[in-house]
Amino acid sequence: MPTESVAVLDAHAQARAELACAFRWTARLGMHEAIANHFSLAVSEDGRRFLINPYGRHFSRVRASDLLLLDADDPSALDRPDAPDITAWALHGALHRRHRHARCILHVHSKYATALACLADSRLPPIEQNSMRFFERVAIDEGFDGMGLGDEAERVSRQIGDKPILLMGNHGVLVAAPSVAQAFDDLYYFERACEVYLTALATDRPLRIASDEVARKTARQWLDYPDFAVRHFNALQTILDEEEPDYRS
Repeated sequence: MPTESVAVLDAHAQARAELACAFRWTARLGMHEAIANHFSLAVSEDGRRFLINPYGRHFSRVRASDLLLLDADDPSALDRPDAPDITAWALHGALHRRHRHARCILHVHSKYATALACLADSRLPPIEQNSMRFFERVAIDEGFDGMGLGDEAERVSRQIGDKPILLMGNHGVLVAAPSVAQAFDDLYYFERACEVYLTALATDRPLRIASDEVARKTARQWLDYPDFAVRHFNALQTILDEEEPDYRS
């Protein structure tokens, strides 16, 4: 059953469908952790009212109407019958209060990004096009201090700065972007880049690392690529519309 009024659901129908699509595809690609992890999307101009997944709902079953509408300034959200996960509220609430530009925030413990986050040196060198896309665009948090509650959530919210990617040492990865399409595209390609890098490391042979100049040029070319993230996400929604249309319900 929907958790919000019909009027609110209708007002944010497109936002809800896009975020639900991101959940479904994260599950399809094996980047989820069952009912753990969380995605949010700001729906107010100031970014402080946001949609987020309910506690206990598997990523592969999230529907548009399941998403909770919360206010980052209202801690009573944890007292409601359908209260969100406590770490989801703490972390995403802090991020939406601090970063107005971060409309969509995706946090996962995906296999390869998390493996990179477990290394003493968590930098992603520019060894191929996908890793070059993120050259100078990743913040690395090396201060893990337990699960994302209270002070830890506030601390983490300060780490990302103006970067789209926060690699959370000993934890996972967080992506912040102005739209669901951009956030999901960044998440997908960052995970791919981490997979290639760790596979290359496993050969125990020297890496072919591009120069800073080439990496910076390639990163800019990615940013200037016309409508790439939007077209990618539209294609994903088209597939779901054919195969799992209930995600919009």
